[in-house]
Amino acid sequence: MSTTRARRRAVPLKRVYTRADIEGIAHVDSMPGEAPFVRGPFASMYTEKPWTIRQYAGYAQAADTNLAFRTALAEGTQGLSVAFDLPTQRGYDSDDPAVSADVGMTGVAIDTVEDMARLFEDIPLDRVSVSMTMNGAVLPVLGAFIVAADESGVHASQLRGTIQNDILKEFMVRNTGIFAPEPSLRIAADVAAHLAQQVPRFNALSVSGYHFQEAGADAVLELALTMANARTYVDTLVARGMHANDACERMSFFFGVGTDFYVEVAKLRAARLLWSEIASHSGATSDKGRALRMHCQTSGWSLTAQKPMNNVVRTTVEALAAVFGGTQSLHTNAYDEALALPCAESSRLARDTQLVLQHETGVCDVVDPWAGSYMMEALTADIASRVRAVLDEIDASGGVVEAIRSGWVRARIHESALRMQADIESGQRVIVGVNRFMTDDEDEPLVTQAQDAAQIRTLQARRVAQVKRSRDATRVRDTLAALQRAARDGEGNLLELTIACMRARATVGECTQALEAVWPRHTVDLPVSAQVYGEMLSSDAEWMNARAAVQRVTKQLGRAPHILLAKLGQDGHDRGARIVAAALGDAGFNVTTGAMFASAEAVSELASKHDVDVIGVSSLAGAHVELVSGLLEALRDKGSHIPIVIGGNIDSASWHALKKRGVARCFPTGASIGTIVTELATYISEIDFAAVS
Repeated sequence: MSTTRARRRAVPLKRVYTRADIEGIAHVDSMPGEAPFVRGPFASMYTEKPWTIRQYAGYAQAADTNLAFRTALAEGTQGLSVAFDLPTQRGYDSDDPAVSADVGMTGVAIDTVEDMARLFEDIPLDRVSVSMTMNGAVLPVLGAFIVAADESGVHASQLRGTIQNDILKEFMVRNTGIFAPEPSLRIAADVAAHLAQQVPRFNALSVSGYHFQEAGADAVLELALTMANARTYVDTLVARGMHANDACERMSFFFGVGTDFYVEVAKLRAARLLWSEIASHSGATSDKGRALRMHCQTSGWSLTAQKPMNNVVRTTVEALAAVFGGTQSLHTNAYDEALALPCAESSRLARDTQLVLQHETGVCDVVDPWAGSYMMEALTADIASRVRAVLDEIDASGGVVEAIRSGWVRARIHESALRMQADIESGQRVIVGVNRFMTDDEDEPLVTQAQDAAQIRTLQARRVAQVKRSRDATRVRDTLAALQRAARDGEGNLLELTIACMRARATVGECTQALEAVWPRHTVDLPVSAQVYGEMLSSDAEWMNARAAVQRVTKQLGRAPHILLAKLGQDGHDRGARIVAAALGDAGFNVTTGAMFASAEAVSELASKHDVDVIGVSSLAGAHVELVSGLLEALRDKGSHIPIVIGGNIDSASWHALKKRGVARCFPTGASIGTIVTELATYISEIDFAAVS
């Protein structure tokens, strides 16, 4: 008899579905390529043209990424997606000391038009579709792309692809925005307006649900926030004079696809149903405007560092769900991405997974084979109904921008992530090789690719300096001044003016600084919800033992143990830090959280101010050795000996280096919350505070 407990879902499934479950569902008799487009935006779907196999990649330097792109195209990839490093995403140049540790760690560093030219050297941009995951620094990065293409002989009107430009979700989950919501919406609208006139084959907005899923949102919340953001963009563009058809036709969507197979297929079908309604309500009348087109990526969050070859199976199931859901393009994650950028072998296997699906399985031979299924049609309608209810809730709160400002969105996602984590800890959500079916043998080692951060920074700094030496300084100054005036006065198209800056050889960082003089950088904190996690695990044995450990050290100290949880550098992922902070608080710790993107000096100052027992650093972006080393140095400069622990995507080599530097504990990806709480409580109980004071 199975001991698996039923998974808790935002959209519960019935054991048996019958014809009665689809009675009254209006979309059941619809056809592919026809409103409301539940069965797909095109009548023929994959029977005439399979989905586009897209490769998402970014390796430190432009030349390395260019080689990866050309290899991928030769091996079956049909479209390219660029992963930029965090300094680029946040509008910093690689020679800025404030971001030095993060340069080249999670993607390609782009500072100038010359970098962009190296990135796409010998790639026919008039024939290859390019998607760029860029939001906060969209103006200079897209400007560099347009200029580099033009100087290579490809006019802007010939470019095909998508710029993400989904700035609202940055304030909800990803946190790589730069300016506040209002000016950021102006930037997004200016991008859409300029592309509509000058780069008509380029999608101006790719509204992302992927990042909501990665941050812990369930399928309903993910879809509701995605649709709310898309609706806000359309309303913004229409208010500026763009016809609703043009606004909707220039918009695509980006969804993550997880392992909850039936729900994920239904989610994508429901997305098309909802968008058809929203676009029509906004005034769109064309089929192209009302038909949702999407790119999908298999879930990064579902990948595990433990038993990494299991990720091959997870990715394959997720890819099949995306195909059954009707995606127009797909990126499949590599099995080793839980800890590092994918190696060549894992990237090839990820691409081959899609080629096998396209050419060996027959899934392209039938359009929407789930149509008419009692279960799938009922589930599609159920998800759509639940999403409409959340959209009404957002409207009642004053709309998306107000829901961001009030903290409502981040709180809802955080609470969803806490519930999901509690289900994993309790075993209600099984992760094979992590919380069930573990083996005593050692995990297969993940192949990690170490980056020589110092060398990357040096090379990029030299390239930036070379560009600055060879340019016309007066022209650069004048174009940047014009950009700054337009931001201040509210006149002119910001993308058009930024293209002029990049053509004059301004850098990404200089363009951002010109705008910062008008719009200061937006700050992001780390709020946590109390009692959600603890209540869900109130009867769990491991959780009860963890709480008992905290109670013992509390009695020993005569107060609650105190921890500061910090996010150093440019890593904007806050899911793990906020989950651990909430769990520690529920277990009895006194928890202080700092701001996102903190410097070593700021964390050191905050730790001393609050007299914490230990500092916990959450790191998911690969720069932990240098960042934590900087924090240790900042503490020493203050004469402080507060111990440091670290958690996140930490490979064994990094942990060895950090341990040598004095870091006390490491909690890698997959460590249970109960283990983290117990080990921290035990460690604090053993600290000789007299010796470290």
